[in-house]
Amino acid sequence: MSELVKFKFYETALQANRDKQILAENGINSFIANELLIQSDWLLSQAVGGIQLQVFEEDLEKANQVLQDYKEHEEFSLEVEHTIENPEFDFVCPKCGSNHIYRDDSATSFFGISILTSHKFVCYYCGNEFTR
Repeated sequence: MSELVKFKFYETALQANRDKQILAENGINSFIANELLIQSDWLLSQAVGGIQLQVFEEDLEKANQVLQDYKEHEEFSLEVEHTIENPEFDFVCPKCGSNHIYRDDSATSFFGISILTSHKFVCYYCGNEFTR
């Protein structure tokens, strides 16, 4: 039986789950470690090595290739079809044009409570981070 190996590390669960889904669509089983721990206390991220995507050792090379191919060919090739009505923000992602964006308050929050308003935004659709 093949063992699980650490494949990639992430700062956010959104990124890890996106890659997990891409691998699943290509027939590769993967597992996310530390997701709930870090979501409940992000200060532990450094101590446990971040959110980890794990794959079976025998799938390691194929998983690398699948994500590399996705990044090179498919990541931004899709047209932005899905937009949300009455979005919270009146602007769109400068990279893909989606209005599926959220404000990243992680740098301006303390124990999950936002102290200041951040000017950093992240696109759910393409993962682009930008300031406004």
